[in-house]
Amino acid sequence: MADAEQKRETGTSLMFIGLAVWVADLLVVFFLPSGMKLGRETMFISIIATLAVLGLILIISGYLKRGKAEE
Repeated sequence: MADAEQKRETGTSLMFIGLAVWVADLLVVFFLPSGMKLGRETMFISIIATLAVLGLILIISGYLKRGKAEE
């Protein structure tokens, strides 16, 4: 019983970390216009894409870990 609860908590934590990464990604999107003025839009786009993929991976892995804990 404790093992299932620990997996559920781990999954929830991973989902929360993924959401926090997406919030950080939104902060990078907020500063994108100033990056375009400096001519660094490709660097900002690559950071945005990397953070979006990382957040998605964390959220999906957390969701799957919670699902396995239910079984």
